[in-house]
Amino acid sequence: MADKEKMFQVKIITPDRIFYTGEAEMIEFMTSSGQIGVYKNHIPLTTVLAPGAVIIHEAEGEKVAAVHAGFAEILPEQVTLLAEIAEWPEEIDENRAKAARKRAEERLQAKTEDVDVVRAEFALRKALTRIGVKDMK
Repeated sequence: MADKEKMFQVKIITPDRIFYTGEAEMIEFMTSSGQIGVYKNHIPLTTVLAPGAVIIHEAEGEKVAAVHAGFAEILPEQVTLLAEIAEWPEEIDENRAKAARKRAEERLQAKTEDVDVVRAEFALRKALTRIGVKDMK
């Protein structure tokens, strides 16, 4: 049983839905500067989300999801992730993610002038995130 004194509010919101709301002892996620872990009473911070796994450490155990860009607001008593896309492992189509990975890798290997490298790299990160979260399940 988790210590209630260590718990804080977590919200993950996408344009389509309130993806998650609950209490956690810790949350881990990827930012544009690298991975971060947040506990209660963290210094206030706003940061850019990067594609990656979000691990929510609840009293009952861990929940894992894939998040694909957005913003995070960290306050001492609450963390809010505003994400473009958030998916639970059971919502991820692994075959589709693998096909997206293959397409992105082919675009990057082609090295032609008409390839948007930044977009292809972002697509590759999203696909790898989906595959990784699916494997964590």
